[in-house]
Amino acid sequence: MTEALKKEIVQRIVKNLLDIQLLRLIQAEPTWGYKIIKRVEAEFGIRLRHGALYPLLKSLEEKGLIVGCKQREKGRTIKKYTITKDGRDYLETYMIALKEQIRGQDLSDEWAQKD
Repeated sequence: MTEALKKEIVQRIVKNLLDIQLLRLIQAEPTWGYKIIKRVEAEFGIRLRHGALYPLLKSLEEKGLIVGCKQREKGRTIKKYTITKDGRDYLETYMIALKEQIRGQDLSDEWAQKD
């Protein structure tokens, strides 16, 4: 697989599953919006706009998957997000379901080869 193709696939996954990627970033380290934007751009090559990020963070917060807390950081107030137990459970369930789907696809491929 070429690097360009791999990058294209990763970007597609991140765009389509942005909520999962945000939860993974926040799980790794409590963080705030601007830092999320910079990490997504650096790690996945995707420019994430404020107008897309903050409504999604609000939605994750309303679902109880993350919690935002205002803090003073370097002389300014930021809203730092932390994953909740429900958020960790959501990610774990997502990973289990994804593995089952991949495993199911592998079995389908094996059966197709036997025919």
